[in-house]
Order: sequence, then C-alpha cells, then structure tokens
Amino acid sequence: MGVPKRRVSHARQGDRRAHQALRLPSLEECPHCHEQKQSHHACLNCGYYGGRLAIELKKPSDETAG
Repeated sequence: MGVPKRRVSHARQGDRRAHQALRLPSLEECPHCHEQKQSHHACLNCGYYGGRLAIELKKPSDETAG
C-alpha cells in the first residue's frame, strides 16, 4: 500500500490546489436590452439570444399576498 514518507507542506498543498480558485462568470452586454448577461446564454431580462426571442419570460403579477 502506498503511504507518504513525509508530510506534505502547506506550500506544496497550495500549489496543487492553485487552479481550483472560484471566479465570477464573465458578463457581456445584451445587444437587445443592454443589460448584463452571461456569454453564450439567453438574456434573463428580455429572453433574447442571437438576435431572436429564445425564451418566453413570464410577466410579474401585480397581485399582493394578503
């Protein structure tokens, strides 16, 4: 069975995990409504992608719970 001969230092452990950092998704401007959206995704504000309506968005209801 493979057993490590010495403990791995914090620096070597950090070097091994250096590529695992989280980063924010890259955003671009929607050409239709000019809101920020993710690249290669339909716009969540207007539903357009590639110059055409890709998803039909629901209108928010004006009813209030009470």
